[in-house]
Amino acid sequence: MSHLKYQSAIEKLHECMEACNHCYDACLQEDDVKMMAECIRTDRECADICSFLEQALTRGTPFVSELAEACAKICESCGNECKKHDHDHCQQCAEACYACAEECKKLVA
Repeated sequence: MSHLKYQSAIEKLHECMEACNHCYDACLQEDDVKMMAECIRTDRECADICSFLEQALTRGTPFVSELAEACAKICESCGNECKKHDHDHCQQCAEACYACAEECKKLVA
């Protein structure tokens, strides 16, 4: 299985997707949802690209470098947004995003 060489990336992508989905859901429960709008938007964007790249890696995409570059950029952006908020779910999401971005950068040729 060729995707085994991507096992570490696949795990980080999955963790990031889960953290973003959790943060997204938790942000919707916050008192001031309007203040969380950008966090919610970036969570959604990040979860989607992580999920897509995870699937693409398992099916042997020829676009590893291009997708990983985009994913790293989106993960960093989401991490930067989440880091602005004091909520635990935002801080945990930022950590997962930064870890995933680092892993994605290793895949960029």
